Amino acid sequence: MTLATVMVSLALSQPNEARLQVASDLAARFDAGLIGVAAAEFTPPLYFTTGEQAQDLIDQGEAALQTRLAELEQQFRTTVGDRAAPLSWRSALDFPARYVLAQTRAADILVTGSVAPGMSDAFAIASPKDLVMQAGRPLLVVPDTASWLDLGTVLVAWKETPEARRALTDALPLLAKAGDVVVVEILENISEYDACEARLNDVVAWLGRHKIVASARVDEPGQGRNVAAKLDAIAADLTAGLVVAGAYGHSRFRELVLGGVTEHLVTRTERCVLLSH
Repeated sequence: MTLATVMVSLALSQPNEARLQVASDLAARFDAGLIGVAAAEFTPPLYFTTGEQAQDLIDQGEAALQTRLAELEQQFRTTVGDRAAPLSWRSALDFPARYVLAQTRAADILVTGSVAPGMSDAFAIASPKDLVMQAGRPLLVVPDTASWLDLGTVLVAWKETPEARRALTDALPLLAKAGDVVVVEILENISEYDACEARLNDVVAWLGRHKIVASARVDEPGQGRNVAAKLDAIAADLTAGLVVAGAYGHSRFRELVLGGVTEHLVTRTERCVLLSH
């Protein structure tokens, strides 16, 4: 159980320090290589222009983006230093999400930052809301307040779905280095308590066969509290540094419209979150 290559997605107009620190920490723990990646597409002006003037405008805009991408590469190399080897950089003038998604073929895990609710700029941001459903790799979402990957206690948010099973499998390398692992299921119906206990016992036993000691916890959302809020409360109670969860969309036809808990985890998380779809 290891990670051989970590990839970190940098943003042009958002803070990158936290995600760089966490990605560097992750690469150092696993003696892994680290790839930095960033992209941006020139935003067409709102006003109309043609001919040579239009081309000059495009050339100037793309030159400014290339300069910014070069600055991000320098920040990446300076921050990471000698904590990861090999170290490499990839960038392009392209839509960020499209470019980053293509590059994930080269990595075991993709590290990115959280994004504020309502923030969307397809020309400048590879939003985790876009990445999580299409990456085909586990996505580690890092809040701007993080300075390292805290694996003292890891909360596994269990749900009887393929996405949760995939997330748990993807998280095995991290869980193997955790101090404490707690598998939690939030009940939707109290009548399922016994069935829920049986499910969690299976999960804990499965982890045990991977030499990971874990415990189980069954919770109810509570009156007036939604599942996302309850999950935050449990994580705070456990002082969890990492939450592992499956990522869900509303339907197969509109998977980029995230489910409520997934949306919460990529926009309002106060701790690192590992998501898989």
